[in-house]
Amino acid sequence: MATAGTPEHPLRIAIIGAGPAGFYAAAALLKAEGLTIEVDMYDRLPTPFGLVRAGVAPDHQKDKSVTRAYDKSARDPHFRFCGNIEYGRDLDLDHLKRFYHQIIFATGTQSDRALGIPGEDLPGSHSATDFVAWYNGHPDYARLEFDLSCERVAVVGLGNVALDVARILCKSHEELRHTDIADHALLALKNSRIREVHILGRRGPAQAAFTPPEIIELGELDDTDILVRPEEATLDGASVAALGAHPDRNAEKNVDAIQTYAQRLPQGRRRQLHIRFLLTPLEIIGSAGRTEAIRLARNEPFMAEDGSVQVRQTGDEEVLPVGLVFRSVGYRGLGLPGLPFDERRGVIRNEAGRIIDDGGAALNGLYATGWIKRGPSGVIGSNKVDAKETVALMIEDIHAGRHLEPAQPTAAAAAAFVEALEPRSVSYQDWTEIDAEETRRGEAQERPRVKFTRLGDFLEVLAD
Repeated sequence: MATAGTPEHPLRIAIIGAGPAGFYAAAALLKAEGLTIEVDMYDRLPTPFGLVRAGVAPDHQKDKSVTRAYDKSARDPHFRFCGNIEYGRDLDLDHLKRFYHQIIFATGTQSDRALGIPGEDLPGSHSATDFVAWYNGHPDYARLEFDLSCERVAVVGLGNVALDVARILCKSHEELRHTDIADHALLALKNSRIREVHILGRRGPAQAAFTPPEIIELGELDDTDILVRPEEATLDGASVAALGAHPDRNAEKNVDAIQTYAQRLPQGRRRQLHIRFLLTPLEIIGSAGRTEAIRLARNEPFMAEDGSVQVRQTGDEEVLPVGLVFRSVGYRGLGLPGLPFDERRGVIRNEAGRIIDDGGAALNGLYATGWIKRGPSGVIGSNKVDAKETVALMIEDIHAGRHLEPAQPTAAAAAAFVEALEPRSVSYQDWTEIDAEETRRGEAQERPRVKFTRLGDFLEVLAD
């Protein structure tokens, strides 16, 4: 076989997943010295950028500017995007092995973690993941419905996603109408009757997973009072000791923000956002097919043997009347056909990015990056370091001659296969036309863009 990685015989690499992890891997590969590499990126959606488009909150446009870097990679002549092609539905591992020397899986963590409590499946109890995808116009979630006619909502979790959900629920129509929130969500939220949102955390302010910019931003809402109980904002002895032994600047900033909110008095604004701590959900209560309340246990912090701050239930309980519950207690990856999966961690089984079998042996030519590799942790930029680690191993394996031996390692052969497989596949040039039309529609309304939310709408733009 000819040596892979020369101008005459380029190294052919497939990336499954067009989110940040996939694009950071593509950038690292295209910059690899001494190798000619061609990258084909596949995604089940007709749009690239993954959670930057479908997960980042619509009022966080600055965070979405990272797509400029991805666009630079996508316009490289050695890069090709194939949207509307799904691994496991259209493609399988044998297909990919026919055309590529190496394959990277960057599919993220597509599901959410359950609370595991009675009543979780009642109407009105939802995954925050579903709600975020709905208001961001993800095609799989655009047709969901959320009953916003109740007055009180609980958001369970103390991460950035929980704060995003609470903030979107509390923002006025005027605050949202200049964002790229999906049209259906903009209308539904305009007609919302919600007046109180309660963020519920199992642990205390010092252990919260949200970041300082997110918690500080809540205080800037136009027509919402932020309310924190002083006794819940006061740090317990275990948290004080833990921060003293291991200073954490972000945790300290979070605590400062929470304690500042605890000093605020209600100003009579249209909505109230309550941030609560040291509460564990025990049960979602309802009757006649709807959510009516959430039962909570009061917790107390203590110092565990390993030096971490943990909580235990005190025996005290409270019942909070609510008509909606959004759970935001973490993401979880889903297994992919033909690949070993670690059920406990919810990731593809791997070592530093090399996919391994159940016995720990590396599977030749197969790699993982991003959340499906390490679990749902970090911010968008964390995937850059992660991708570089995986790509370094890939380059090492290429130089050692450890790679797949595809029967048809050419761009033309892969392109012909994709065209026969799905004539409606979406190229990056196609995406730029979709992007231009969304942006044009947005300009007419003084918005960043007006998103298409159905596959048929995307394809109609390309047909026109």
